[in-house]
Amino acid sequence: MTEHRHATIKAALSLGLVGLIGLGGLLGLRALTAERIAAQERAVALQALNVLLPPGGFDNDPVADRIDVIAPAWLGSEATLTVRRARLGETWSALIVEAIAPDGYNGDIRLLVGVDAMGRVLGARVLAHQETPGLGDGIDAARGPWIDTFRERGIGDPPLDAWRVRADGGAFDQLAGATITPRAVVHAVRRVLQLVGTHGDDLADAPTDATLRFDDGPEELP
Repeated sequence: MTEHRHATIKAALSLGLVGLIGLGGLLGLRALTAERIAAQERAVALQALNVLLPPGGFDNDPVADRIDVIAPAWLGSEATLTVRRARLGETWSALIVEAIAPDGYNGDIRLLVGVDAMGRVLGARVLAHQETPGLGDGIDAARGPWIDTFRERGIGDPPLDAWRVRADGGAFDQLAGATITPRAVVHAVRRVLQLVGTHGDDLADAPTDATLRFDDGPEELP
C-alpha cells in the first residue's frame, strides 16, 4: 500500500512538474511575443516621427521629450497615450499625439498625429489597425496617399462641421468601397486638433514624463 501511494505521489509530482514547465514555456513565449510586438510598434512610431517632424523645425529630442496623457473623449481611449514635444529654442513647435480611432470597421485604429504651433496638421500616420485588406487598409501610408490629405489642414480649414467624409457631407474623401474606416480616422484627427487647440499649452509645458488627465471633451459636430 505504501509503495503504491509513493508511486502515485511520484506520478502526480511528475505531472505537476511537466505542467509547470509547460506553463512557464507558454508564459515565456507570450512575454517574448509581447516584447516583439512592442518593439515593432516603437519602430513604426519612430519612423512616423521622422516623417511628421519638419527638418530644422526643432532643436530638442522629441523622442525623450514626452508625456503621458489620459483623455478618453479627446483621444478615443481610456488608455494612457503618449504625446511627444518638438521645441525650437524656448517655444514648442509641434506636438506629436498618439490617438485611437475606436470606431474603425474592425476595431481600434492607432494613430500618430503631428500638429504645429499654429494648429495645423503636420501629418498623420497609422501605427496599427485591423482593417480589411484592399479596402480599409488604404488609410495606411504604405497602401496609398489618402492619409496625407490632412497635411496643413486645421480646424477652420475646413470648418469644424466639414470634418467629415464626403459621404456625410464633409470635405474629406472616403476610400473606394470603404466609408467607415476613413470616417473614424477623420474624426480622430479632428479630435486631436481640438485637444491641441484647447490644451496645447498644458501639453507643451508639463514636465517630461508627467502624466496629464483631461476629463472634458471636444465640441461635437453639429
